[in-house]
Amino acid sequence: MPEVLNPVLIEKESITTLSFKKMIQFEQHPALMSKLRDATRLGNIDKFKCEIEFYSDSGLKTVQTTVWATGKSFICLKGGIWIPISKIVDIRMI
Repeated sequence: MPEVLNPVLIEKESITTLSFKKMIQFEQHPALMSKLRDATRLGNIDKFKCEIEFYSDSGLKTVQTTVWATGKSFICLKGGIWIPISKIVDIRMI
């Protein structure tokens, strides 16, 4: 049975202290890009928050925030904070 990991809830501002250099094997939600575009649209229109689950070099994290932009390789959160899309496991509206 695979190990179930509980993500660590962090503040958005602490993302800038994280590293994203390690190669980590995991499965992304199959509709992740569509969900990221929806979160971006809702974030810009209604300041809607979401919960983003992602891997950094120090393990699985989760953050509750607003997505301002989605590019090809990164998402931008409120405050100009970036997360690589390749490290995102899933995103949920809250």
